[in-house]
Amino acid sequence: MKPEFVEIAKQSILLANIPDEITVDILSRSSVKHFERGETVFVQGDEAVSIYIVISGWVKLYRITPMGSEAVVGVFTKGRSFGEAAAFRGDIYPVSAEASTKTKVIHIPTSVYLNLMRKEPDLALSILSATFAHLHALVTQVEQLKANTGAQRVAQFLHSLCDKECDNCTVTLPYDKVLIAGRLGIKPESLSRAFSQLRDMGVTVRKNHAEIDSVRKLGEFAEIDQL
Repeated sequence: MKPEFVEIAKQSILLANIPDEITVDILSRSSVKHFERGETVFVQGDEAVSIYIVISGWVKLYRITPMGSEAVVGVFTKGRSFGEAAAFRGDIYPVSAEASTKTKVIHIPTSVYLNLMRKEPDLALSILSATFAHLHALVTQVEQLKANTGAQRVAQFLHSLCDKECDNCTVTLPYDKVLIAGRLGIKPESLSRAFSQLRDMGVTVRKNHAEIDSVRKLGEFAEIDQL
């Protein structure tokens, strides 16, 4: 595996706190997979036998509701891992995963990690850390859905993309607007209205770029603690 891929994998919560030699051992038994935009990584209900770490691109996790609509659960990019909880329980994937852009992922067979964990019990802590991180992200997402307006959610999303070292910047929207709307729990037309509202905050959206006059003002509108 390329050294740069190993370095990206080390950024993941799954591998960040384990010895380098064990990380190298795990990755030497893993593989890199390529997915085109819209290609399926796994499907809700599949046997969970693998864990994934994103090298490049974006992957969305989603569920299909009983009514047949799509509910976006999470969107993952470079250095983020997914699939751990179900894989380590020997369960099925409770969500589907799809490449939202052209994507590369590291594919780790669950058996590789479990076999090493029997020799190195401390590896279990990394599993707990990854599971907690995903849970925390879901709790935050639910809190945003319950407590914030659509415009505030969009402001929070844009703020997360900003360079906090500068008070003005231009950010690239990492994936299409339909997915952004789904990730934020709003309809695509509501996303357009939110972008219009944010013009008063100095935000101008042109195609897949957003020009932000003041990162500080955007954060204040989004009610983000900037200390």
